[in-house]
Amino acid sequence: MIEAPGSAGLTGTAHERPAPGAPCWVSLMVHGMDGTQEFYRALFGWEFRPGPQQLGPCVRAMLHGHEVAGIGRLPPDRHLPIAWTPYLGSEDVDATAEAIRSCGGTVGVGPLGAAEAGRLAIASDPMGAVFGVWQAAEHLGTGLTGVPGTPLWNELLTYDTASVTPFYRTVFGYKEQPVAGSDYRTLHIEGRPVAGIHGVGHALPRDRGPHWMTHFQVEDADAAAERVTELGGHVVSPARSTTLGRTVTVADPEGATFSVVSPGD
Repeated sequence: MIEAPGSAGLTGTAHERPAPGAPCWVSLMVHGMDGTQEFYRALFGWEFRPGPQQLGPCVRAMLHGHEVAGIGRLPPDRHLPIAWTPYLGSEDVDATAEAIRSCGGTVGVGPLGAAEAGRLAIASDPMGAVFGVWQAAEHLGTGLTGVPGTPLWNELLTYDTASVTPFYRTVFGYKEQPVAGSDYRTLHIEGRPVAGIHGVGHALPRDRGPHWMTHFQVEDADAAAERVTELGGHVVSPARSTTLGRTVTVADPEGATFSVVSPGD
């Protein structure tokens, strides 16, 4: 545990270079940068500073002096789904991109450099779920976890785990652990769980298709969900108890879906 700079005693876990395959960053591409920043500032207490501009205008969200997420502006002529995207660590993003293609996935952006920050690609798995790949340089990804306002968990929602687990196992070297009683597999790197794949069949939203979901830690999931609605977002699915804690799936004013989780509840 570390004490985050300027956090007045708040503790969390600071991170060094991400392990290959481990989720290490989350980003959101939107049409309205100003409104989105105001929403997440009010919800999570984030502050913002400019990020690399190679992909257009973008900012990095800061919490207690640490980078925790990125927000960028979609080009005006691009009408892409507004969604949080997790980035998975890689020691060689070009080699990972080639593995993605050879295993039936698609590389939509890159690989390309992001100045001194590192090198990245944006890809999709064979079922169409979009994710990023990050090769760290000076920018090591999410700099703080374990406190409210930081990413807690990333989970792939897809039709069934059997269709995509071999893809992620081959590309990123995950070991899997099935969860009894459901079509759920936890992905492990170096013996620790780093992400999950949840096969939900026909319960998958038709307007979304397979997609990655980011869960953010909060002090009180119900209060956070209420705050989302006050700020112009909405609740997607009601509160439920999960292995992570009390969880509510919500969407921001532009429609980006994510979950707020209060661990231990």
